[in-house]
Amino acid sequence: MRIAIASDHAAVALRHELADGLRGAGHEIVDLGCQAGERVDYPDYAARVCAAVCAGDADRGVLVCGTGIGMSVAANKVAGIRAALVHDVTTASLAAAHNNANVLCLGGRVLGPLVAAACLDAWLTTPFEPRHQPRLDKISALEQGA
Repeated sequence: MRIAIASDHAAVALRHELADGLRGAGHEIVDLGCQAGERVDYPDYAARVCAAVCAGDADRGVLVCGTGIGMSVAANKVAGIRAALVHDVTTASLAAAHNNANVLCLGGRVLGPLVAAACLDAWLTTPFEPRHQPRLDKISALEQGA
C-alpha cells in the first residue's frame, strides 16, 4: 500500500518511527514533511497528505501533530477525506470498519510510539464493513452542500 505521511514540528520523531515501521511492513511511504527543527503550520501538511490521497497518489494518509486534533480538523475540511483522530486500537479499528477513514490522525504528545504503531496497524488491517456505506453517503452529501 502507498501511504502519504506528514507531521508538524511537534511530532517529527513519531512520524519517522511510524514511517520506518510502515516501510518494514512492506508499504511504500510518501513522506511529505516537515523537517526537524522547523516550526510549521499543521494545516499546510494536512493539505499535502489530503491532496495526495484525493489525487490517488497515495492509498491512505497519516497525519501527526501534538494532539492530532489540529490535523484532523484541517483534513476533514477537504472533500473526499474522512480523517479519524484515534487514541487506541479500538478507535483505530472502528475508524476503518465503520467510517472507512482514509486518513489517520495521531497525537505525538499524547500517544507513545508503541500505542501509535498499534493504532496504525489496526487501522490498516481492519476491513471496512459495507453495511456502514449509507452513512458515508450521507457524509458525502454534506460535502456537496445537501
